[in-house]
Amino acid sequence: MQTKIPCVIMRGGTSRGPFFHASDLPADVPTRDAVLLAVMGSPHQIQIDGIGGSHSVTSKVAMISKSRHTGADVDYLFAQVQINENIVDTKPNCGNMLVAVGPFAIESGLVPAKSGETTVRIFNVNTQSLVESIVQTPGGQVTYSGTASIDGVPGTAAPIKLNFKSAIGSVTRKMLPTGKPLDVIDGIEASCVDVAMPVVLMRAEAFGKSGHETAVELDADRALVKRMEAIRVKAGALMGMGDVSKSVVPKMALLSKPRNGGIIASRFFVPETCHKAHPVTGTVCIASACAMPGTVASRISPLPPAPQGMIRIEHPQGMIIIDLDVDFTGGKQELRRAALVRTARRIFEGQVCVPEEIWAGSQRAARPAAAAA
Repeated sequence: MQTKIPCVIMRGGTSRGPFFHASDLPADVPTRDAVLLAVMGSPHQIQIDGIGGSHSVTSKVAMISKSRHTGADVDYLFAQVQINENIVDTKPNCGNMLVAVGPFAIESGLVPAKSGETTVRIFNVNTQSLVESIVQTPGGQVTYSGTASIDGVPGTAAPIKLNFKSAIGSVTRKMLPTGKPLDVIDGIEASCVDVAMPVVLMRAEAFGKSGHETAVELDADRALVKRMEAIRVKAGALMGMGDVSKSVVPKMALLSKPRNGGIIASRFFVPETCHKAHPVTGTVCIASACAMPGTVASRISPLPPAPQGMIRIEHPQGMIIIDLDVDFTGGKQELRRAALVRTARRIFEGQVCVPEEIWAGSQRAARPAAAAA
């Protein structure tokens, strides 16, 4: 026998994964995590017994519920399901999956659609932060058709606008978790920055790389990946995050001078593989770091400490653009606007099956996703 769970598979930005109502999943976290591992088919290299896509950007889960927080419409709990390990990590947020939360919430009846555009106020449970999502709803219906395009996704679609309202210190509660803009870890200069996502920023050239390699080329260099992982684990301890060897945060980025009109080039690790394009939260972090004096990012491509306008970051598939308005002058730590335009699509709706011995479906989640974080 198997337990059937209502499920919608959505693409958000350059990521993809199943979306669930939190109330359709087990109430206790250990059982919930066992269910998510079974859903995705982990641990297994190609996730053959589940719906995971054998890559970190396709082994993600979103759990949505009506918000219990003032000023928000829905709560969004993100889970990164490790491919080769029995690990479900709910520490980080995923900005790409976040793109699909607004359309999912509207089509699920959690947020009423308005004519033209509908603003969905999303509380991210993982980072305890608020994000506004503006979804195209002509005639009071979500539309996925449009002319917006993003590098890393074929074709065009309706634009979805995201504005991060409270991104500084997303996990560590500090913009510079080590207290410094620059640290030296295993002989490598690194900046540990937490804006929308904790990221360890390093120069590509410090590892003998140009910073313009493809994701496949970087993934193939297992010595590089191993060396970076050792630095990440030590950085996590310095950032006050404890032992991060079994966690997907902090992330890592290899930065270099741009070649194609951007402000900086990034190869972003998530963390075991190089992202094929670029994460939304990583974009907010790196763009902000360019405006922080003394960081690796600002030494490569310095921005004024109070920049306003479009910041372009080059990645393996092209470019990601963020409308940034921050103020780091005189000791300030203000993020007034970090807005991106992304796209999403509803791909599948139905039921996903898990073995009854993992969960018989008898205990439904009694509380919203926030309680499970």
